[in-house]
Amino acid sequence: MSPMLKSLRRTAAATILFTVAGVAAHAQSFVMATGQQGGSWYPVGGAIKAIVERENPDMDITVTPGAGVSNVVGVDAGRFGIAFANSISTVDSLSGKEPFRKATTNVCNLGILYPQYFQIVALEDSGIKTIADMKGKRLTTQQLGNTGEFLTRELLSTADMTFDDLDSVANTSYSDSASQMKDGQADFFTLGSSLPTGSVMDLASSRKIRLVDVDEETFAYFKDKNAAFQRREVKAGAYPGFDETVHAISYDTHMVAPCDYDGEIIKSVLSAIADNNDSFAAISKSMADLTVEEMATDIGVPFHPAAKEFYAERGVSGM
Repeated sequence: MSPMLKSLRRTAAATILFTVAGVAAHAQSFVMATGQQGGSWYPVGGAIKAIVERENPDMDITVTPGAGVSNVVGVDAGRFGIAFANSISTVDSLSGKEPFRKATTNVCNLGILYPQYFQIVALEDSGIKTIADMKGKRLTTQQLGNTGEFLTRELLSTADMTFDDLDSVANTSYSDSASQMKDGQADFFTLGSSLPTGSVMDLASSRKIRLVDVDEETFAYFKDKNAAFQRREVKAGAYPGFDETVHAISYDTHMVAPCDYDGEIIKSVLSAIADNNDSFAAISKSMADLTVEEMATDIGVPFHPAAKEFYAERGVSGM
């Protein structure tokens, strides 16, 4: 091989390596923690990924299942670039309140997405109409680290009960919980999700269910612990065969990120949400009429600097 040809080959190889390295350096890859399959967070996260990557070819998002409490811990530790969270849990994290082991120091709010409902779903023939009726019954709920699992413990405590007072407790996914209820392996199912929830819709299509009402006294217990709680109505017809209006403990789904995280990524994600209502409404009806002003609601968690800039640029006052 001639010296000139060798030189040309070395030059071409170097150019290819430089180009590949340049693309790799330019690409922005990050992990977004969502929720369990069968809930609303995971598909909403998938829609965000699709829109952001379509509008920003240099971005690559890995969507991973997660949970309200563990997602906040993961953001604080830098394991997740962006994560879904519950307003009540994030507020508690700032002071290191149970179930958090220590206060978070690097968690910032990006914006609210929609309300969440802590749903207490019982089989019609289970005999469960009140919290006291749960004693000796079989529960199916989420794993430790999920807001729904923590709220279930708190709920039982209002009737001086713990998980030890139940016949059995299964910690699993929404989908598996629905299957257990359909098969008669559990009497009641607790979860935190939007309305309606796919797994509960699936359950209601084959078994008669009731949602346990949360009275004002029980709600006051939760409100005293965290001002972010709200008491909202679950209207009759929310699920097939569900023909009465009840009250549920409620809070808000929002997104969080490390306070020092890349502002360009933050704004790309917020733009994807704010400019594509139709895409998200197909997944969660609660997002159909989401406005930028609602996204910018102050929930007591500091906003990421890029989020504040985004809302100010969109004309939200007071940012």
